[in-house]
Amino acid sequence: MRLYAAVARGSFRRYAGYRAATWAGVFTNTVFGFFIAYTYQALWQIRPHLGGYDLSAALTYVWLGQALLMPIAAMGGGVQDDIEARIINGDIAVDLYRPVDQQLWWLSADLGRAGYHLLSRGIVPLLVGGLFFHLRMPAGSPAAQALTWAGATVSVALAVTVSFLLRYLAALTGFWLMDPRGVRQVTVVLGMFFSGFLLPLSLLPSTLAAVAQQLPWAAMVQIPLDVFLQRRTGAALAQGLLLQLGWAGLLLGAGQLLQRAVVRKVVVQGG
Repeated sequence: MRLYAAVARGSFRRYAGYRAATWAGVFTNTVFGFFIAYTYQALWQIRPHLGGYDLSAALTYVWLGQALLMPIAAMGGGVQDDIEARIINGDIAVDLYRPVDQQLWWLSADLGRAGYHLLSRGIVPLLVGGLFFHLRMPAGSPAAQALTWAGATVSVALAVTVSFLLRYLAALTGFWLMDPRGVRQVTVVLGMFFSGFLLPLSLLPSTLAAVAQQLPWAAMVQIPLDVFLQRRTGAALAQGLLLQLGWAGLLLGAGQLLQRAVVRKVVVQGG
C-alpha cells in the first residue's frame, strides 16, 4: 500500500507543477459555471421545483458539477491519456513487466490527480459561484451536517474511482483496436448524458430516469451531488453509496479480467 500511496503523491505533485494550466482551467470552469447557472436560473423561474429541485438547489447543482468536472474527468483524460499513449507507442510493454498490479497503479495515480484538481479547479469555482448566487450548504443539526459532509466525501471518492475504472476499460480496448479514441468518445458522450452532469437525471422521462439512475455513470455525478444536497439521507444515502460501491467492485473485476487478456495479447520482440 505504501507504493500506491507514493504513486498518488507523485501524481498530485506532477499536476501541481502546471500552475498556468490550473489557473486557466479555473477561469474556464468559472465562466462555464456562470453560463450554465444563468440558463438554469431562467429555466427554474419558468418551472419552479423542476425535477424536485428548487432554484437554490439547482444552482448549487450547477456549481458542484463544475467542481467535479475535472476530479472525475467527466470529458475523459487524466491518466487515461497516459495509458492510451503508452499503448500506442508500445511503452506499455515495460509497464507490464513491473511487479505491480497495473490497474491499482493507475488508479492510485488518478486519485492523486483528482485530489489536486478537487482542491484547485474544484473549490475555487465553487467559492466564486457562492459569491454571486445563493448556494445551498448542508443544513440541520450538527450531527446531520457532519453525516452529510462525511457521506459526500465518501461519495466523491467512489465517484472518482468509478470514473477511472470506466476510463481504464476504454483505454485497454486500444490493445485490440490500436486506437482507442473512438471508444473514448462514445464513453464520454454516454457519461455526459447519463451521469447527470448536463441535467439532473430526474428531468428525464420517468422510465429512462429510473434506468439511468442505476447505471455506473450516475455514480459519477448524480449520486454525490444528491448526497451533498441532502436529497439522499438515511436509507437513501446508504443505498446510493452501496450502488457506487457495487459498480466500483464490478468494474474493478472487469478491469482485472481485461487486464489478464491484455497480458496474453502483448507480444514483445516476437516473444
